This record gives sequence, C-alpha cells and structure tokens, in this order.
Amino acid sequence: MRKIAWRLLPFLIVCYFVSYLDRVNVGFAGPAMRAELGLSATAFGTAAGIFFLAYFVFEVPSNLALNRFGARRWIARIMITWGLLSGAQAFVTGETSFNIVRVLLGAAEAGFFPGVIFYLTLWFPTAYRGRIVGWFMFAIPFSSALGSPVSGYLLNMDGIWGLHGWQWMFIIEAIPAILLTFGVLWYLTDRPAEANWLTQAEKDWLETTLREEERQREAVVRYEWWQTLLNPRVIGYGLVYLGLVSPLYTLGFFQPQIIKALGEVSNVQLGFLNAFPYAVGAVTMVLWGIFSDRLRERKWTTIFAAACATAGLLIAASNDGLVLKLLGLALASYGIFAALPIFWSLPTAFLSGTAAAAGIAWINSVGNLGGYFGPQVFGIIKDASGGDYYGLLFMAALPVMSILLILILDRQPARRAASVAAE
Repeated sequence: MRKIAWRLLPFLIVCYFVSYLDRVNVGFAGPAMRAELGLSATAFGTAAGIFFLAYFVFEVPSNLALNRFGARRWIARIMITWGLLSGAQAFVTGETSFNIVRVLLGAAEAGFFPGVIFYLTLWFPTAYRGRIVGWFMFAIPFSSALGSPVSGYLLNMDGIWGLHGWQWMFIIEAIPAILLTFGVLWYLTDRPAEANWLTQAEKDWLETTLREEERQREAVVRYEWWQTLLNPRVIGYGLVYLGLVSPLYTLGFFQPQIIKALGEVSNVQLGFLNAFPYAVGAVTMVLWGIFSDRLRERKWTTIFAAACATAGLLIAASNDGLVLKLLGLALASYGIFAALPIFWSLPTAFLSGTAAAAGIAWINSVGNLGGYFGPQVFGIIKDASGGDYYGLLFMAALPVMSILLILILDRQPARRAASVAAE
C-alpha cells in the first residue's frame, strides 16, 4: 500500500493543486476585475459560482465515461480542456462573457474530483481511505496557501504587454494544466491488474482484498448506477456535502475581499494574509484524516470538524479586527478541510462498482451546487447590507445542517451494517 501511495498520490495531488487553483483564482482576481469590468458583488458572485451549474449537469456523465474509458484518458481530456478555458478567463470583457467562460469551464472540469475519488477506491481498501483522501484533498488548502502569494505577485504584472495583472494571472496559472495532460497519459495506470510496477503477488492480494470488500457491501445492499440518483441516502449525503462546500467556495471567492476591506494592504501582503487560514487547513486536514483512520471512526470526527467550521465563521463574523478575523477564518478552514476527506469515507462504505462511480459523482454534483448558491447568496447579502457580517452568519449555519443530516443518515440500519461489513 505504501508503494501504491507513493506512486499515485504525489502526482494526483499536483493535478488537483492545479485544478483547484484554476477554479478559485478568480476570487483573487476579484477586486481588480470588479473595478475594471464594473461588476457588482452580486454579479461577481453569480459568475464565479455559475461554474458549478455546468459542473452539476456534467458530473455524473463524466464519471460514467471515466469508468468506461479509463482514468488515464478521461482525466487527460478533462485537464486539457479546463486548462484552455481557465486561460480564456483573461479575455472576458464584462458580465456576459465572464458568465459564458465560467459555464464552459465548469463543463470542462466536471468529473475530475469525483473521478479521482472513484479511482482511489479502485486502489485503496476501506481502512486506508480516510488518510488517502485526506492527502489527495490536501491540494485544496495547499493550492490556496501557496497560490495566494504567487497570485499576488502575478497581479503586479499590471501593464506588461498591455495586459492587466489579473489577466496575466489567469494565463500563467492555466499553463500547468495543459502541460500535465501529457503527464497523465504517460504516468497513470487505470487499474491494479495493469500495474507493471507491482509484483504479481501484490496485485493478487490487492484485487482479492478489494473484491472481498465489494462482496461484503453488496451482501448488505446492491445498487445499479441509476438507482443511486434516486436513493434518499445518496441525496442526503449530497446535501451534507453542500453544507461543507458552500462556505468553502464562498471563502475561496470572497476571502481576499473580506481581508482587503479590513485595511490597506498591498497585493503581495494580501496574498500572504489570505494564505494563513489555508495553511492551517492544509496541516489539519492530513492530521485529522490519520486520526480518523486510527480510531476507525467517521461519523463523530466529521461532526466535530463541521462544528469547528461553524464556530470559526461565527468568530470571523463577530470581529472586524485583522487578528481575530484571521483566527476565525483559520478555525473555519480547519473545520471545513478536516471534515471533507473523512466525509467521503461515509458514502463509499456502502457504494461499489459502477454505482460508486455514479453515486460519488451525484453526491459531488449536489454538494457542489453550494459552489453556485453560496457565493451568489453571499454576494447578494453583501450588496444589501454593505458588509460581510450577515453573509458569514449565513455560511455558519450551513455546517449545522450537515451535522443534523449526518445524525439522521447514520441512524439508517443499512448504513451501519454496510459500515461494519466494510471495516
């Protein structure tokens, strides 16, 4: 398992690092884009979040295509298209073109994250998934922690060759996705049976272990892929994910503006200040995943982290001083990022095969609608109230919804039986 982790995870982390940076760097470009294109907070939030409507529509078909054509070819297709469209954001001229490019970007990138989550279930037994998904999702806070200062420096390229700094940021940060396309085609292996870098004994052990876990899950309940789209438990977990994803993307798009409103800071200073909460989230995400695996417990470790996210958002809403605001945002970052990888151990404990591909994509689709509604609602509240207080209060309520849903869903007998079988 160590050999597989070292072979797959570093490369996948780099890919997701680039993916997430290209998805949320629009938030860092926000202050300059809004000023130069004449966008209100509502218009900016809508354009930033509309990405997720297309993402929602194409998520399940994309994951089913990945299951059919293989991860290597399909992930490469995703990366080349999202790289080109991410760079195209540099050339938008107003609200309409901004919305069009964001919709196309959402359609292009749909399937990458749930595809990789499904791909990891083909390589890692249940007992490893908390830490493995945690390491993979480490790319989210790490991309923001490292990408924020880099984006700050790129914004200072304003005027070079007649382009604004935010245009240079989009162009330069899109290049790695295009280059990594060729790395995916050359490096990834679709399934363990095809791994010439494993011994035959290692392949036999892994395939036997994974088949036995699948047999135990299906002995409790078996779903066809289309049944997962109507299954109340799957939809419920999608809403749990929505409660965690909404504040994640809202902060990703608006946190630089929240910090900048606290006082005059340069682009570079803003980059480092914005990086601090994500650095906290990056460290705690991995540690909390390891802790959850060692306890072999998913429900309460997810709930505790979600409660910390709510507490952090309440602290950030209630304070206008830079230090306390940043500490609140850091606590919220810990809660959100610690909850996310452990959460994915809950639905994958009872989904398998093609149903897992469709179910994971459907949960991710429903959850990522929060990436549309969260920033849009926050922008509307911000425009109406003239500040961030009520918007942050609204975001603080969403993890509470996730906690209540987990408590309800975990009471399902089939869920408990599947969890025991998977362990």
